[in-house]
Amino acid sequence: MRTILYEARRSVAAVALLALCAAGVAVQPAGAAPARRAEGAGPAAGTAAAEGSCDVLAPGASAAAQAAVRAACSQIGVWYTWGGGHGPQPGPTYGQVDPTDPASQHDPERRGFDCSGLVRYAYAQATGQDILAGTSNAQYHSSRVTARFGASQGTGPLLPGDLLAWGGDNSIHHIAVYLGAGKMVEARQSGTHVMVSDVRLGGDYNGAVRIGAADPGQGGTFSTWGTDVWTHSEPSTTSGRVHKFDGPTRVRISCQKHAQPVDAEGYHNDAWSYLPEYQAWITNIYIQGPAWLDGVPTCP
Repeated sequence: MRTILYEARRSVAAVALLALCAAGVAVQPAGAAPARRAEGAGPAAGTAAAEGSCDVLAPGASAAAQAAVRAACSQIGVWYTWGGGHGPQPGPTYGQVDPTDPASQHDPERRGFDCSGLVRYAYAQATGQDILAGTSNAQYHSSRVTARFGASQGTGPLLPGDLLAWGGDNSIHHIAVYLGAGKMVEARQSGTHVMVSDVRLGGDYNGAVRIGAADPGQGGTFSTWGTDVWTHSEPSTTSGRVHKFDGPTRVRISCQKHAQPVDAEGYHNDAWSYLPEYQAWITNIYIQGPAWLDGVPTCP
């Protein structure tokens, strides 16, 4: 009976918390300093809000990135739920039990987001398109990425709306939205709510990416990933080397074709893309996006 009463009180508290969020009241985790919320519609584009609130805390971000920040901030106080936010449409959903985390036992009863579900929702609200569906690893390697920042760069070059990530290069397990001023909004773990946190640069922090709102397929512009990646004169690793990309680089792709199968970085793919500015081919393994790129025609 004591357990039932406890759960009932907690459910009432959760409903009240969600109601406060819906009413536009910023809710902070227990023990955190009270949030300061701007009056009215918030600060104008490029104007920093009061440090400590969940809002755009630095100038320079695009309109879409600022909108993504505010969309994520609108969910402050909503439950973290493992697997939450990955329904047919962006938005909070009931979660699942994570077999590795005992704290997730109530996630199927809680409607909310996991880390990538929150990021998906934020950018869907900002762009009107579901551009970041998928896991945190898929979001980190999305074809929508327009810039990458290594862990050693810290927060210096980051702008509000950039996505911070933790994990290995191809095993990102957590992602959050940068606010500016060393702060981020995140859905962190079971038993907590969407919250504002200080950016954690230690541990397995991998770096950050910037998301572009425009569809890269329309212009044929994508980003490579990895380091010391060679292009070739033909769609084959045995053909002559043409140009080496030292790190992630924006490239224009005119067409793609199926050719020599390649195994690299744990991936298998026979798709190759042609880079007209380099007059060279690159395996699609090193192009951020799906194995066969959306919106890119097949080479004759």
